[in-house]
Amino acid sequence: MFNYPELLTIMQNTIVQIYEIQTPDEARDMIGLGVDHIGSVITSCDDRHDPVVRETVAVVRKLEAVSSLIPLFSNPDAVFDTLDYYRPDIVHFCDRLDGDGGSSVDAVLQLQAAVKRRFPSIRIMRSIPIGQTAGASRDAVLELAARLELQSDYFLTDTEIVGESGAADDDQPVVGFVGITGLICDWATAAQLVARCRIPVILAGGISPENVADGIRRVRPFGVDSCTCTNAVDQNRRPIRFKKDLARVKALVTETRRADNMAVVGHRTNTN
Repeated sequence: MFNYPELLTIMQNTIVQIYEIQTPDEARDMIGLGVDHIGSVITSCDDRHDPVVRETVAVVRKLEAVSSLIPLFSNPDAVFDTLDYYRPDIVHFCDRLDGDGGSSVDAVLQLQAAVKRRFPSIRIMRSIPIGQTAGASRDAVLELAARLELQSDYFLTDTEIVGESGAADDDQPVVGFVGITGLICDWATAAQLVARCRIPVILAGGISPENVADGIRRVRPFGVDSCTCTNAVDQNRRPIRFKKDLARVKALVTETRRADNMAVVGHRTNTN
């Protein structure tokens, strides 16, 4: 037998979120392929007013999809100004927490509380860093999530590169932030996070058309997120930032829906 939250997860389509979409045309392409959440990134605090990205957010709104915006900075005044300029559906914070070069948990809680007060219609997504293997870090991940849950509307699991000492490695793709590693996080820890949280959890970290169905089956997330593994690649097979491979995005959406259908069939089989 399934309890109500489990049944709700089974019967509801898994949300597909795709980053980094920076132009209106690419947003239209993504929505046409069945993507639910369209993620954009503001890469510079100094150049945070980008009219093209602003138009992208507006197109997403017009087409009745959901816009998600990452500011790669955490200065409160700059964040407030950014949200006022773009007015996304979701603001996504992915800065590293504590440690060298990271934000403190207390600071991000204060920022998120202030965002909720100033922009009550904007939901908050917070990246929860998870290593590639669980080790002794699983309890720390769950404790961190418990602290952040009351000031967050979504969690997104993403992969943190961990050094030999077990601490977060400084060699992250974007210094001071978690994400775009193209590496899979520990799904057992992600599944524990889904089971314990009262807010939706989106599974990210190396999500591709090849593994998304398995990730949905094993983690049972509210949604899946892909960036690096659905990017176009250069002649050396290296991902190109801010440029999507439409065929891979389409395949990821198809595989996600296949996993949803298998879950529904499995539930019906188990209840007959």
